[in-house]
Amino acid sequence: MKIIHLNTYDGNGGAGRACLRLSDALKASGIDSKVLVYYKFGDNLKVDTFSKSPLQKALAVYNILSERYYSKWLSKSVKTPFSLQWFGRSIKNHPDVKSADVIHLHWVNHGFLTPKFLAELDELEKPIVWTFHDSNAFTGGCHVRYGCENFHQQCGNCPILKLSGKDDISHKTWLRKQKAYTALNFHIVAPSNWMAASVKFSSLLGTRKTSVIPNTIETNIFKPYVKSEAKKILKINPEKFVLMSGFMPSKNDKHKGTPYLIEALEILSRRKGIDKEKIELVIFGNKENAEMPEFPFKTTFLGTINKDEHLAKCYSAADAFITPSLEDNLPNTVMESLACATPVIAFTTGGIPDMVKHQKNGYLAEYQNAADLANGIEWLYHYPNKEEVQKAARLGILTDFSEEVIAAEHIHLYETLIDLQPK
Repeated sequence: MKIIHLNTYDGNGGAGRACLRLSDALKASGIDSKVLVYYKFGDNLKVDTFSKSPLQKALAVYNILSERYYSKWLSKSVKTPFSLQWFGRSIKNHPDVKSADVIHLHWVNHGFLTPKFLAELDELEKPIVWTFHDSNAFTGGCHVRYGCENFHQQCGNCPILKLSGKDDISHKTWLRKQKAYTALNFHIVAPSNWMAASVKFSSLLGTRKTSVIPNTIETNIFKPYVKSEAKKILKINPEKFVLMSGFMPSKNDKHKGTPYLIEALEILSRRKGIDKEKIELVIFGNKENAEMPEFPFKTTFLGTINKDEHLAKCYSAADAFITPSLEDNLPNTVMESLACATPVIAFTTGGIPDMVKHQKNGYLAEYQNAADLANGIEWLYHYPNKEEVQKAARLGILTDFSEEVIAAEHIHLYETLIDLQPK
């Protein structure tokens, strides 16, 4: 059984990482699995690209930049990503695509596969699986919906677009997708129950068959280290209670929920029983010269971490990982933290509840409630048996998200779809 995974980029972003992890897990289970990307940034020999020649690379760059800048030009000054899907390329005649037993789509935006080029894949008469890493496949252009429910109908009146109306670009994009999906038979994989429920509410794909299969993670890399030793590696006092969070571009960033984290930490710092001198905040992934807010606790900025082994030690150094994200499918950072036996404190949103079990391996705060986010930190700060929560974090990942478990679920799906193909 030969599986070809298609993604725009090679490990650049959450979808890319998830795609590579799945392919590696399948190969470890004896499956012929290959990742083929539109544009390759790195030098990973396990990843091939459609854009090999200088001309192909130049055309890919042109499509990627055109898609991104036109989308930005037509959108309001908001932090919600939007794709027009005007630019793309045909891949139906590529030898790897033609020879695959199953075509597995992942994130295919930024000038890669438009609805028209997606529909072409049906001509190959192969099973097609599509993992939804965000909401774009069933909306008129947005990747993150927040409270918008226009995708329940036919989009239009888009709150993101400058020129919004009943027949705006989001509605036209919805119609293009409807035409393409009518011609294309594919099976949806939702990494979280939240994503599966969202698909069911969509007017485009609400009747399509959907399987909930989570992403996986390298449990031999993201593993626990002794916390006191991990803290020493980061030059942090082993006696400190360490809070960790990911990159926050600015306090105005909507998707990451940074204002809620700042407010939660301010609330926490004023509470009785909280010793500010014993708490340290560690932030990784922040870019140089980024606009960073002020925090009420001593803060260490680790910068971008490129090696997973070191990142695992950073997670292990933390007593709690905080993610104030307002909408996330199945965020890699949450899974990575739990795999390293570090409890997670987050809002009850998206697919996070699939991983974080309230007051078992972390804390699920009320959505957009900074005070409850502070409650979660305080709960863990005072918890008498922190090792109990840490062990539960690691065990949950091994039980439900390990490479063997997730590979087996995908293999079963592939075999089922192949058996259903006309002989």
